[in-house]
Amino acid sequence: FVIPVYRRLDKPFYGIGLKLYDRLAGKLSLGSSQTLSKRETLKRLPNVEPEGLSGGILYYDAQFDDARLAVNLAQTAAEHGAAVLNQAEVTGFIHEGERVAGIVLRDRESAEALEIRGKAVVNATGVFTDSVRLLDDAKAEPLLVFSRGSHLVLPSEFLSGPDALMVPKTADGRVLFAIPWHDRVIVGTTDIPVPSADPEPAPRKDELQFLMEHAAKYLKKDPQNSDVLSVFSGLRPLVSRKGGQGTAGLSRDHTIVVSPTGLLTVTGGKWTTYRQMAEDVVNRGEQVAGFSSRRCPTAHLPLHGALSGESSAGPLAVYGADAPAIEAVKKESPELTETLHPRLPVGKAEIVWAARHEMARTVYDVLARRTRAIILDAAASSEAAPEAARLMAAENHRDSAWCREQVASFRRIAATHLIENRLRG
Repeated sequence: FVIPVYRRLDKPFYGIGLKLYDRLAGKLSLGSSQTLSKRETLKRLPNVEPEGLSGGILYYDAQFDDARLAVNLAQTAAEHGAAVLNQAEVTGFIHEGERVAGIVLRDRESAEALEIRGKAVVNATGVFTDSVRLLDDAKAEPLLVFSRGSHLVLPSEFLSGPDALMVPKTADGRVLFAIPWHDRVIVGTTDIPVPSADPEPAPRKDELQFLMEHAAKYLKKDPQNSDVLSVFSGLRPLVSRKGGQGTAGLSRDHTIVVSPTGLLTVTGGKWTTYRQMAEDVVNRGEQVAGFSSRRCPTAHLPLHGALSGESSAGPLAVYGADAPAIEAVKKESPELTETLHPRLPVGKAEIVWAARHEMARTVYDVLARRTRAIILDAAASSEAAPEAARLMAAENHRDSAWCREQVASFRRIAATHLIENRLRG
């Protein structure tokens, strides 16, 4: 990340702060922060606004593909003995006396009801934590408040390099970043309090206007609405602290709560601490269930797809050790060597692979939750939906009526990722 400096005092301010960060990171540091001259800053960020630029501060962070990591975690769990149910909705709890003894599920495809019993039940449902807790106790006090972060996606030409731009404090006190990701540039973010958890959160007009206006301030080329490939939002589950001001200062740390019935809830937290969250809640679950304590192996457990050597390159790099198997799928038919759409870095073989090996059941699954096509180019993903449906139908033995329903359903969601539709709201 490079922080462009336009005010004289910002360089020592951020420079000292990041050197302290380096020391706190210790051996886990990804690299030492550096101060940059104007020339060095422009070399790393050739498309940053040059007027008034005096230099920059460089620091290191890591990035990942969240959709791929979520799938790999489910695969890893299954490989270690977990029974993973997709498209299964929790509708209630089984109580024996005053204790939770299991859950009631509904299969969304068949509408079949399922009961699963267990000595410990963990509610780890992110922004939906409180709605699940209410199924256990209708009087449960809410644990969470919600913050929406919105983003827009631009072509890679807006950064033209591997480094990211970070503005820790804009004129109105917000954070702005532009990050290279999958040959695109993600611009974010906002921090807007919202009253409830929406399964498909979408940015408001004022959020997008903020992002567009500030991107124009810091990028040499001002983005236009026609440049925006997709817009999207995410919700942050923040543990409530009564009397707090706004959402920016609320805790991002995780919290574990045990209800009077013995339901364990783990909430808050973030991707970077998920292994610690898992260890903490499983250790607590051992106590609730009366199990003997065992050492938790999660800290150094390799995930499904982990490579023993250097990471692979190329379009299938995010699949890690599964990449050769996807290459084998391509050999089944000449059409499976083709890309799904000219503007998407997604191959037809990846759609087949997701249906066979990654529990993908819908077009939305493959274009949003296995690949990030809907984020990389919303219009292209909408155009690709019929072909994705056709490939999935062949794998899952679905008919043409299923394809039509799936395409229509996906396109309704994809339309919410188009900036022109959001700016009308």
